[in-house]
This record gives sequence, C-alpha cells and structure tokens, in this order.
Amino acid sequence: MPVSLMPLPYADDALAPVISAETLGLHHGQHHRGYVDKTNAAIAGGPLADAPLEAIVAAARDDDPGLFNNAAQSWNHGFYWASLTPVPTEPEGALRAAIARDFGSVEALRDGLAGRGAGHFASGWAWLESRDGQLRLTETHDGDTLADRGANPLLVIDLWEHAYYVDHRNRRAAYLKGVIGERINWAFAAENLARGTCWTYPAA
Repeated sequence: MPVSLMPLPYADDALAPVISAETLGLHHGQHHRGYVDKTNAAIAGGPLADAPLEAIVAAARDDDPGLFNNAAQSWNHGFYWASLTPVPTEPEGALRAAIARDFGSVEALRDGLAGRGAGHFASGWAWLESRDGQLRLTETHDGDTLADRGANPLLVIDLWEHAYYVDHRNRRAAYLKGVIGERINWAFAAENLARGTCWTYPAA
C-alpha cells in the first residue's frame, strides 16, 4: 500500500499568525506531498511497496540515500504536524514531572529548545525525545530522522527555511518563539511519553 499524505489535523489557517495558511499550504501541500510522492515512486513494484514508512526509512538509511531522504522527510513532516496545535497548551501530569526532573522547569525546557533551534546550522530538526528513561533535546540535520533510531521522540520543530520564511523571512528565532510559546502540542508529547515507543506514521 502506498505511503499516504498525512492530512493536517487542523485547518490551514488554524496556526496563524505564528504559521500562516499560505505557509501551511506550501509546506504541507507541496513539500510534504512531494516527499510522499517521491517515496511512493521509488518503492513501487519493489519489496518495500507494502512496508510501513518506518521500515522504509530503516531499510534505506545505509543503502539508498535518495529513498531515505524522501521517506524520512515524509515521516518527519507527519510528526511535525502532530506536534503543533492551534490552542496554546501546557505540559501536565507525568510529562510535566519528567520535564521538571530533567530540565528543572518547563521554562528551562522552552529556553533550551529555542536555543538548540536557533543555533542549529542550516536545515534540520529540533527534537524533544525520551531515551533510557530520560528526556533530552537533540537535533538532526537535513532530512535525518529519529524514526528508526531506537528513541521515543515526543515532539519536533522543523528548522528548514520553508517552515517559516513566508511568515518571518530569515528570523528563525521569531518563528521558534511563536511555536514554542503558543503552538506546541504538549498533549501529543504526553501521549508519546506514556506509550513509551516511537510514534507510527498513519497508514493510507
């Protein structure tokens, strides 16, 4: 079964003004769709044609850079859409306790995430992950992903310019401030933490 274009879990204009409808239309409708279409073209008729996206990513990582980049970017974008929400939320329960244990406070985590994102050179992704019972911040470059790395990612922020250039031009820090302060889906992060295993990209 081909990889699907994961639909947005909200309307195109729901994340404005932090992320505009124009940005979402381009980002989801062109960039994400393009990665999915190229992944499907590469696996058509082959042994991975009916594989879940996570298996495609893992199989391609060392042997097929073109397929890996498109499959990993398909997964990353789906996870990114789920990491965002129109309504500002706060970490609660077990997630909040884990944040306090490993970062000191929610504000310290926000500051750390903003710093990692702003300091990341060129394109990539800033992640909050759970590994070996501890929360930590990490980054991946370009199209790399945590989908097959044995981690449990809780949320991610896209650092590629197409994620923010229409709305913020080259001011990545402004984009990060808005996303981290108002658009992080902490309920999604809490679900990922409670499940204890890596999120699965929705099947078609």
